[in-house]
Amino acid sequence: MRKSLIAQTASVATASIAFAATPAVAQEANATFDIPRLKASNYRKPYVAIWLEDADRKAVKMYRVLFDQSPIGDNWLPDMKTWWRRGGRAMKMPVAGVTRPTRGPGSYKLKMGSLANLPAGQYALVFEAAREKGGREVVKLPFDWAPGKAVKVSASGSSEMGKVSLTISDS
Repeated sequence: MRKSLIAQTASVATASIAFAATPAVAQEANATFDIPRLKASNYRKPYVAIWLEDADRKAVKMYRVLFDQSPIGDNWLPDMKTWWRRGGRAMKMPVAGVTRPTRGPGSYKLKMGSLANLPAGQYALVFEAAREKGGREVVKLPFDWAPGKAVKVSASGSSEMGKVSLTISDS
């Protein structure tokens, strides 16, 4: 009995050392955005693009492009002018993990994953929405990024986008 107790203690100690050696949980980034219900006689769901850009306004990562997935749906992608210039025109649609069908009015969440490989600096999470026979709007969430630092920013659009927010956990 004494022998098995020593073996169990040794095994618990080994597990504790292994647990202590594992890296800390990476910081996770999550965004939320609202697509408002607009009063329009011929309402069309908006195309929405979400990307991260650096201080030089260069696209660092494309997170989501919501658009009509029909054969002619990509004809209106250039209507999201800012996204189109920042890298949209270079993308061959659809893009696995990035493109999705358009969404109607409501609140949506976007899991952006870890930003561990992102160098410290100034960035902005950008939301752009455009509707056929409707308007166009860009909402930016500027933030300073440093690994290990929590971030929480939000803003509201005035027409095509509702409230948008970004949360980056501190661990």
